[in-house]
Parts: sequence; C-alpha cells; structure tokens
Amino acid sequence: MDMPRNKHFHSLRYQPHHGHHSLLLQQSHINGPALCFNPTRARFAYDDSKKHHFADGQATPVESTGDKENLGRRRAHRISFEWRSRNNRKGRSLFIVHLPRTESEAKDSLFLVPQPTASIRPVLRNIGLMFTYYPYWDISYLIGILFTLGSVVWVINSFFAWLPLDDPGTVLTNEVLTGGGVTAFIGATIFELGSVLLVLEAMNANHEGCFGWAVVEALQGIAELETGGTLLQVIRKEDERDHHYNRSSLLGTPTSVSPPSDPMKLSDQSDTISWQWLPSLHELRTHYMREIGFLASLSQLVGATIFWISGLTALPGINNKMSQGLLDGLYWTPQIVGGTGFIVSGVLFMLETQRNWYVPEPRSLGWHIGLWNLIGAFGFTLCGALGPAYNNSGAQYEASLATFWGSWSFLIGSVIQWYESLGKWVVEHVRDE
Repeated sequence: MDMPRNKHFHSLRYQPHHGHHSLLLQQSHINGPALCFNPTRARFAYDDSKKHHFADGQATPVESTGDKENLGRRRAHRISFEWRSRNNRKGRSLFIVHLPRTESEAKDSLFLVPQPTASIRPVLRNIGLMFTYYPYWDISYLIGILFTLGSVVWVINSFFAWLPLDDPGTVLTNEVLTGGGVTAFIGATIFELGSVLLVLEAMNANHEGCFGWAVVEALQGIAELETGGTLLQVIRKEDERDHHYNRSSLLGTPTSVSPPSDPMKLSDQSDTISWQWLPSLHELRTHYMREIGFLASLSQLVGATIFWISGLTALPGINNKMSQGLLDGLYWTPQIVGGTGFIVSGVLFMLETQRNWYVPEPRSLGWHIGLWNLIGAFGFTLCGALGPAYNNSGAQYEASLATFWGSWSFLIGSVIQWYESLGKWVVEHVRDE
C-alpha cells in the first residue's frame, strides 16, 4: 500500500532544504491536512554535533540589521527549522526555539536566539515597515498591496450602495449608478490583477525552500567560561536562491544559483531557480494539482475573472441599458459564481495552514487571512444571490449591506496579508514537555 501523499515529498525536486546544509538538518514531522494533497509542513532539527560547518563560513550573505536588538541573550536548549508551504511561497522562514526546561539545561544550552516575532517589539517593528519599506520587487508584497487597495475601493463602493438606503439624506446625484459602477469596475480589476500574481507566486515558490537563518559562533571567550564550549547564535540571513530577496527577479527575469563556496554545505545543486509563467503539463499533473496553495490561488483567479464580468457590466452606460434578463445573466450571476470561487479559495487557504483538516490554526497569520477572505466571499456571494430580487426594498438593502461587511472583511484580510509579506523571519518559542 502506498504511503499517503501528505506524509512524504514525492520528488527530491520538491523536498525542502534538500540542497541547504543537508549535513546539519534532520528531517522529521512531515504532514499535511489531507491525505490526497502534498505536505504543507516539515520540521528539520539542527544537528549541533556538526555545528562547525556553520561556524566556518556562510554560503549566502548574512543580514545583520536589527539583529543586536532582536537577539537579547535568550538561551535555547534545541533549535529546529520548520518548512510550511504558505511561508515558502511568501519567502518566510520559520525558526523554532526549544527553550530549556530546567536550570541545568539552561546552563548547558548552546544557542543564543532571537525573541519570538509575536512579541511586542517585533510586531511594532513590522507595523512600522508597512509605512517605511517598499520592496516592489517582492511579488508577495505586491499581492498584499493590491488586495488592500482593491478592498479599499470595494469599501468605497459599498458606501455608495448601502449608505443611501440606510440614510436617504446622504443621496448624491447618480451615486449608485456612477459612483457604485465605476468603483465596482476598478475594484474587480484590481482583484483580478492580484489574483494573477497569486497564481504566479504559487508557481514560482522556491522548490528547495527558504532557509532564512544561519548559525554562527558567538562570544566564544565568554561562552567558554559559561558553558565550557563554543556558544552559537542564530541570526537572520537573506537566501539568494529565493526571488523574494532578489530585486532583479520579479516577473520574468531568471536568476540562477551560484556554485557553493563549501561543497559540504550543498548536496544537490542540479536545479536552477528561474521565473516561469506557466508550469509544464507534467508539473501541473504531478505536483501543482496536489498543492493546496496553488489550488487556492487558482480558485481565486477563476473566481476573480468571472467576478470581473459583473464589474464590467456595472459601468454606467452598460448597467442602465440592460434588460432584467441581461442583468440577471451578466451582472448578478457572475457575482454568485465568482463569489463561490472566492469561498473555495478562502477555505483552501485556511486548510493549508492547518495540521489536520478539522483543527483550526488561529496562531497562523495565513489562517486568519483565509478566514477573513472567506467571510468577505460570503458577503459578495450573498449580494449576488439577492440581486435578482433587487426590486424588493428588503432584498436591495440586504444585498448592499452584504457588500458592505464583505468589503470590510476583505480589507482586514488584505491588511494582514500586507503585514505578513514584510515579516520574512519568523521565530516561535516552544517549551518541550
């Protein structure tokens, strides 16, 4: 009997970190939320018995900005690195810190590690980056920005549609037809562009995985006094194999991996990283159609493309010239079908972050993004479903209100996605039982 697909990587090409410091990492805990899909997470324990390979040098440049204030001097008993499929698409590298359980373990701990990224200082720093840092070459950042901008437009659209019904004193001339129609077209177009980038992002995820962290010797003299050995510190590093860090690699510019400086650090250098616009039929059949993140992105694109039809037919000069039958077929129905695609996408994005399909993952930013997008999708779908009864005042009010709360839900999810795109180095602290 074949092993369930979510319990192993079906090809070395898609096995995370197969070319990254393989002598130092011991792969374990491979799993995903559903048996028929590819794994969505795998843990790699750091083998400190071979720590000198890290200390001797780095294959990629180390980023030192902010490391001193971030490290603190917290000791770790063990460390490991966790690959997650969503993090990999977004260029995020997750580092797991196993804290010492006893004073004896704390004294013997080898590692100095950063504070968790869920603590106050890193959160505030990441919020600050949203207003001061603009990595235009990072497709994940562009996706977050586009969906945020599109959601803002939809919020404006929802005010045009709902506010006059709630407060007739605010009615403006041609507010619903012109204001609502133009913003619907702009919002649908921005969502379409963002959805195209989502699929491109899914097709160009780093097959080998983002490493994101380095282990180096630190404070050797003090360490020898304290522990009788060499103390190691974990620091951030940019992974030059990943297009998220390469300003010239966005949308079509190929990048390649340079030969390793130390052959012991890279066991497999057969693959090169290059941008692809379309996967091969073989890749599509054997890998992508089993990849939850790709299917979620594809569902989003299909839904957005169909939904765009309703954005086009919302424009003044088109919407007010159509019969009721054409409105039902070309305006309301695309909202229902497109919204359904958004629902499927939201569910799949949530599922991708979960250990099991039935267990929520509220500690994951990706899970919250999927949740808020799912709520927004229900709002847009409900609006379309109520559309054919739009001549009824009650249905008209509820349809407009559904657009209102659906737009705000999309905006919340999009802002979280924008925040997520800037937090590339993720640290979680756990205490072993």
